Amino acid sequence: MFTGIIEEIGTVYSVKKGIKSMELSIEAEKILKDTNLGSSIAVNGICLTVTYFNQSYFTVDVMPETLRRSSLRNIQTGSKVNLERAMSVNGRFGGHIVTGHIDSAGIISNIKKEGNAVLIDIKTNQKTLLYIVEKGSIAIDGISLTVTNVFNDSFRVSVIPHTFQHTTFLQKNTGDTVNLENDIIAKYLEKLMTPMPNDRDKRNTISLKFLAENGF
Repeated sequence: MFTGIIEEIGTVYSVKKGIKSMELSIEAEKILKDTNLGSSIAVNGICLTVTYFNQSYFTVDVMPETLRRSSLRNIQTGSKVNLERAMSVNGRFGGHIVTGHIDSAGIISNIKKEGNAVLIDIKTNQKTLLYIVEKGSIAIDGISLTVTNVFNDSFRVSVIPHTFQHTTFLQKNTGDTVNLENDIIAKYLEKLMTPMPNDRDKRNTISLKFLAENGF
C-alpha cells in the first residue's frame, strides 16, 4: 500500500521488451536505502516487485495486464518516473490510500497556470470518471491529488509548486499519457451497495399477489 506522496524521481536505465511483457531497470538513490528482493515500489503509480537491485538501480518485471492498462508500454530508456516505497506501519499517512493497481490511462488535455498553482485537465473514459468526484482523491502517475472539477469527459486537478517541481509533472505536456488510480474506497462502496444477481432475482419475485398469498 502507498500514500501517493512521491519520494524521488528515478530514471529508466534499461528497457527489455518481451512479446507481451517487459523488464525495467531504474536508477534511483533514496529508495534503494532499505530495498530488498521482493520489495514493492510504486513506479508512476504502478506497484512493481523488485527482482534485482544494487547501489545504483533496481529491476522489476512488468506483466501483460500492466502494459495493457498503463503508460509503461510507451516507456523508454532515459524516461523520468515517480517513485514511492510501500508505506511503513509507523509512517505518517500524508496522501490517501493508493494500492498501485492502475484502473486506466488518461490523456493530458490542458495545462495552465493559475496564481502559484498549475491546473491540469485529464481526459479519460466514462468508467473511470464514475469514481471521480469534486474534492475527492485520485492518484495520477502515483501522485495523490485532489480533484477540483469534473466534466463530461475529463477532470481537473490543481497542482501546488512543490508537487510540480518534485514529480514528473514538470516534464509533462499536453497529449501525454498518465496512469490513473481511483479511490479504492469508492469502488468498494459501489460493490457493497450493488445487489448481487441472486438478490435482484429475489426482489423481482415480490408482487401484490405474492404478498396476498403470504398474509400481507
